[in-house]
Amino acid sequence: MAVIKQAFVLGAGLGTRLRPLTEELPKPLVPIFQKPLITFALDHLIELGIEKIFINTHRLPETFAAAFPENHYPGVDLTFVNEPILLDTGGGIKNIETRLGSEPFITYSGDVLTDVALQPLVDEHFKRGNDVTLGLRETPLGSAIAFQDGRVVDISNRYGLPGNYDFANIAIWSCAVFERIPSGQKISFIPVLGDWIGEGGKIGGVVLDRGEWFNLGSRAEYFEVHRAIIAGWRPAYVKATDWVRLIHPSATIDPTATIRGCSVVGKDCRVGAGAILEDTIMWPGSQIASKADLFGCIVRARKAATGIHRNDDI
Repeated sequence: MAVIKQAFVLGAGLGTRLRPLTEELPKPLVPIFQKPLITFALDHLIELGIEKIFINTHRLPETFAAAFPENHYPGVDLTFVNEPILLDTGGGIKNIETRLGSEPFITYSGDVLTDVALQPLVDEHFKRGNDVTLGLRETPLGSAIAFQDGRVVDISNRYGLPGNYDFANIAIWSCAVFERIPSGQKISFIPVLGDWIGEGGKIGGVVLDRGEWFNLGSRAEYFEVHRAIIAGWRPAYVKATDWVRLIHPSATIDPTATIRGCSVVGKDCRVGAGAILEDTIMWPGSQIASKADLFGCIVRARKAATGIHRNDDI
């Protein structure tokens, strides 16, 4: 069985599509029940056998330090690399060249939540001797990648070939990629791959069509993943058994309050007398005043809500 030992998790995105939820918290740290989003990627990679994980950051690097004291997550030590000037996906890879060295590595977006099988991607990469192997999906988000007979033959219509798959934000890379990315520049890896395809690079792919895949690019998708979990979906690689709690044990809820639908009450939250919460997610430390009425809302960490709110981010 082919083995990959190191991973680069992309955590430096701006999270603009989830604002204002990401004003004070980077998107990879947004909570899913009691787990930061990025920890699903970490659990997934650890199950694959990854031993070294590098994570790039940009905004609010101190929040990552608070979330992972001593740069540790159960099962693996983490190395955080801050980018004061955002380098994008290609520039981010180039920026940690000396840390990754000459061994192949996997990249994994820190804002994706999925339980797709990763081993077939690794196996395909080595079996075909690829330079890069992309995880692919059929999604409504786009179809920028033309994939034929195990090869990526075009990307973003660079060579006029129609795309039929979307990038699943997971890929395997050989160290040859470092020679193709300029140093110290903000650059996506999309044009890098486009050039490489035109020059005969072995760019492969695997269609990861089994399992769930959530992009969390909107508040609607944020609620969607909570509904899926409430309905019983659990990534098998998450070994902790106590993260799915509709109401955290530390929360204080007045007995006259009503909580229904897809609602989650996080750690140290408070819900006052007569309050009504429906399809509302409370982040840790948030408070709902007495007689407040919330539907379809997300209350950010340590924020307070009073009155009537409908589909608001508070």
